[in-house]
Amino acid sequence: MVCVPGGEFVMGSLDFFPEEQPLRTVSVEPFWMDAHPVTNTAFRRFVRATDYVTMAERELNPADFPGADPADLVPGALVFTPTSGPVPLDDWRRWWSWSAGACWRHPGGAGTNLDGREHHPVIHIAYADAAAYAEWAGKTLPSEEQWEFAARGGLAETTYAWGAEFEPRGRRMANTWVGRFPWEFLPGRGQTARPGTTKVAGYPPNGYGLFDMTGNVWEWTTDYFRPGHREAPATSCCSPTGGPAGFEPPPLEPGERFARRVVKGGSYLCAPNYCLRYRPAARQGQTEDTATAHLGFRCITPN
Repeated sequence: MVCVPGGEFVMGSLDFFPEEQPLRTVSVEPFWMDAHPVTNTAFRRFVRATDYVTMAERELNPADFPGADPADLVPGALVFTPTSGPVPLDDWRRWWSWSAGACWRHPGGAGTNLDGREHHPVIHIAYADAAAYAEWAGKTLPSEEQWEFAARGGLAETTYAWGAEFEPRGRRMANTWVGRFPWEFLPGRGQTARPGTTKVAGYPPNGYGLFDMTGNVWEWTTDYFRPGHREAPATSCCSPTGGPAGFEPPPLEPGERFARRVVKGGSYLCAPNYCLRYRPAARQGQTEDTATAHLGFRCITPN
């Protein structure tokens, strides 16, 4: 783990997406953070010690999916497949598909395994899975404020975790999509011909010595998601339900059974023409049951 010194910073951005606003000054106490996302090797140790079953591996309850064909209600998760050419970017179902058997053990679906991915970030991790690992490890998940402060690495109001330029002097700084998403992919360091996760710490660390704070995989935080930053002053003291003490989850969206949490950092699927969320200020909301091929986590402990 790496010691993050704590301090005061301006959270958010006015330059990209509405949910990153408004800007607000936040104070964060010192804490320790995993130097990189939790890997498949580390998660395997947790599963072997506890017999834990992730949400993507659990049997589905037909009562939760009225009208669905029981034959379709099998464990699995969403897997990304590049399209054969340019497509409109208004429907994610053009490149995401449900894959039976997809889970952390089988990242590409049934028939795939972790060979060669031992030191890649674990994926297909729902919020409960990340929280269970953190508890077992004697740690917690970070709040959104803690995560963003750490990702900035001591740089005030900068666009990226490493500075103002996306590729300083032409150097790639994170595992992100280069090319025209979702069909044209130009591999970089540690990447294969197909987009996917790369070995942790394969790109330079930020100013605090933290690797992969942007790109590679999205990371869970404890905060419940709202379309914009809450106006109330933030603290780094988290309640058992996640987020700052007393911060309750917002009402569920129509048709949703789980609350949304903030995820940070973008992933290997974030591209200049799509997403643009490989930045410390970027944020999205994911329902707690979400387990996809680009979603992982890292943990913290108090200083």
